[in-house]
Amino acid sequence: MAVRVIAAGLLAGSVLLTGHCAEARERWSPTQAAVWYERQPWWVGSNYTPATAINQLEMWQAETFDPVTIDREFGWAQTLGMNAMRVFLHNLLWEQDPKGFTKRLDAFLAIAERHKIKPLLVLFDSCWDPEPRLGPQHPPIPGVHNSGWVQAPGRARLEDVSQYPKLQAYVEGIVGTFAKDERILGWDVWNEPDNDGGGNYPRQADKEGLVVHLLGQVFDWARAQNPSQPLTSGLWREDDWSSGHLSATEQIQIDHSDVISFHDYHWPEVFEQRVKLLQSYGRPLLCTEFMARGTGSTFDGSLPIGKRNNVAMFNWGFVDGRTQTRLPWDSWQKPYTRDEPTLWFHEVLRGDGTPYRQAEANLIQRLSAAPRGVVPAT
Repeated sequence: MAVRVIAAGLLAGSVLLTGHCAEARERWSPTQAAVWYERQPWWVGSNYTPATAINQLEMWQAETFDPVTIDREFGWAQTLGMNAMRVFLHNLLWEQDPKGFTKRLDAFLAIAERHKIKPLLVLFDSCWDPEPRLGPQHPPIPGVHNSGWVQAPGRARLEDVSQYPKLQAYVEGIVGTFAKDERILGWDVWNEPDNDGGGNYPRQADKEGLVVHLLGQVFDWARAQNPSQPLTSGLWREDDWSSGHLSATEQIQIDHSDVISFHDYHWPEVFEQRVKLLQSYGRPLLCTEFMARGTGSTFDGSLPIGKRNNVAMFNWGFVDGRTQTRLPWDSWQKPYTRDEPTLWFHEVLRGDGTPYRQAEANLIQRLSAAPRGVVPAT
């Protein structure tokens, strides 16, 4: 997710789950992953939240689930040539109403299928507000980027080992229900797991240590459902991602992911270096976050590199709305309440569906229409 922070120190202790987990399937071999990827188109899309939702909870709760808006916005995405979306779920939605949540997710998948879009579903997320609450969500904070996004699991659930069976039930329930569903691209089990939060929220003590001892179990819970779709969790910190230089969290991500995913919000030359490094792991690559215009990460710079190297590409943000991620990260320190930023940070489309930059829309259409690995001349 679009947050750049320094993670907390690693704990030496351990966290043990109470209860028994079914034997998980093996991680795909490089050959199995390559065979799966060869059958896929070049995936291109966005990290998606409908313009009417401030966060994952508002997107999915029964009172605010908005299939009309989703259908309209996915129509716009299809016109652009997009065929994938990265979409965040939340454990509290399962705890609140598993049948209702499953029904709404199924309806969402039906809309996506009509528009020839496959979602990459995110189970957990360590970014922004550590105190998620069900029910009505607060309105956007004026001038602030992603001012209502919530972590999953929240601080209390992550710290309380006795509550982990609820997390296990969520993962097994959602993945198990949709394990063979061909409408789903894959499962991103935890977004930026070692992120300490971001924004102006208080940091959680020993968060990375808790995550290190839970992340592998989350992979196991999901894999035990024998999903036909790949599992992954994306590298994101500004580290050396070569073998022997990984943090404890990154090592788990690499060791457990069927396909390798990563985030990059840098200039195109850095993006290309990271692609070349990650190719050494011998697995398909998915860039699950990029495109922050103010940091030098743009469609013009990164998208052709991704296409040429057969890297699936998901920019952050699709339609400008209640997440307000057209505003930059620094809006948490200096809110844009008087003037708009000179340059939109994220998002592809304005609220009425028109492109923020027509040249970007044209590029997405041109690259998505070209054969695999081909970047057509302008």
